Amino acid sequence: MARKPRIELEGALYHVITRGNQKQRIFKAPGDYTKYLEILTDYKDRYGYFLYAYALMNNHVHLLIETQEVPLSKLLQGIDQRYTMYFNWKYKTVGHLFQGRYKAILCDKDQYLLSLIKYIHLNPVRRELVKSPEEYPWSSHRFYSDKSDEKGLIDAVKVLRMFSEDIPSARRKYRIYMREGPVVSKENIYRVIDQRVLGDEGFVAKVMPERKDNIRPKRRPREYTLSELADGIEKVYGVELKEMQENVKGDKISLGRKLFSLVAYECGYRGKEIAEYIRKDPAMITRYLRDRKNSEEEVERLMGMITTK
Repeated sequence: MARKPRIELEGALYHVITRGNQKQRIFKAPGDYTKYLEILTDYKDRYGYFLYAYALMNNHVHLLIETQEVPLSKLLQGIDQRYTMYFNWKYKTVGHLFQGRYKAILCDKDQYLLSLIKYIHLNPVRRELVKSPEEYPWSSHRFYSDKSDEKGLIDAVKVLRMFSEDIPSARRKYRIYMREGPVVSKENIYRVIDQRVLGDEGFVAKVMPERKDNIRPKRRPREYTLSELADGIEKVYGVELKEMQENVKGDKISLGRKLFSLVAYECGYRGKEIAEYIRKDPAMITRYLRDRKNSEEEVERLMGMITTK
């Protein structure tokens, strides 16, 4: 069964979980965590979103993001692509780093903001990496507990004012909330409706009015050239354009041709144009397109990795 489309709303709160492919480590050294945070900061400066919490674990990431004008998909596609390119360059690897598509849960901010922040900041404790959130260096807990974020990545003050207008007092109350406040269970956090929404029926009705998930999204405009898409396939899979064009056999090259064709189709190119570009029989492209439902998840992941300028 194909995955349901994401709910993209301006000014919405999302709990985002991005995992390493096959549970592999996505952070191997302190500099990797620092680089990821630099990329988050760069994209925030560029596109203007609110980030209320993060926890960078060795094989996955938790983010609590409130979008503005730029949709979540564009933000995450760019962030993941930038970090993947850095990781592959540093460790001399190729291919995708993250598992499938990221998970994004649309959350009722009024009801769940504080609970989600607590859940994310306690993640290293639940995984028994540290005994208290203060000990973990790669979460945003410290920006609530006792430090200001000089780089402006975390929007802690907006949340702290929910405890008190006096920020030092708010920090004290936040620390008490983390120690003595309601226990936030994993089951409660992931008790989502329709696999995409965390909130009551009223919130769901508000964000999903008469939504028909069986309607396929429109194909994307020709924002990217076929050359740019071929470059993306080479970066992600190590399959060059000339290999796709020549009569070279092999599972890796065949997969490259297929995914290039499907991504190009999603970007608005016709089968005939795709066939001419990679110098193949149009009937081959037609077969790829007929089978595209079986590759929807991979194509969506690739769209995020190779079509972000």
